Amino acid sequence: MTSARLEQLYRKTIKANLQKELALDNVMSVPEIKKIVINIGVKEAVADSRVLQRIAKVIGEIAGQSPVITKAKKSIAGFKIREGMPLGAMVTLRRKRMYEFLDRLINIALPNVRDFRGVSPKLDRRGNYNLGIKEWSVFPEAETVSNEKVYGFNITIHTSAKNDAHAYALLKSFNMPFRSSKDK
Repeated sequence: MTSARLEQLYRKTIKANLQKELALDNVMSVPEIKKIVINIGVKEAVADSRVLQRIAKVIGEIAGQSPVITKAKKSIAGFKIREGMPLGAMVTLRRKRMYEFLDRLINIALPNVRDFRGVSPKLDRRGNYNLGIKEWSVFPEAETVSNEKVYGFNITIHTSAKNDAHAYALLKSFNMPFRSSKDK
């Protein structure tokens, strides 16, 4: 089994460069990406279960593996939601599929975003990065039909970094297109 292009890049060059850049003594303390979670929640799933099937199909095509249907944790009467009602889909990517998805995200999907000026450089203070995609049509795997609704989803990149500076350096070394802090 061959490893993904970004995985080979990380092991051969990025890991050593990060160890020097971050002045880490131990090679095991160099941050790495642990997993990527793709999540989508849809309010229309309350009224029409076919919407959820379509969403699961498209997220599965984008991620390369079948998603898990997420359910409501508690009832909310104002939104007509009952506990256990299916409301979304999510996929957790690890190892080869994770690196392949990251490669497609950075090199294909993000440049396809209309008026793209870079992604926000803000992390969650625990070394993880959240990114919202407004339209799944930026991925070539998601075939869109003219009369069907296009949804957005959330991507969370979990790293082993202890702080945001290390996580930012890790993502920047993968060529994540962060916008400069003055472009906010």
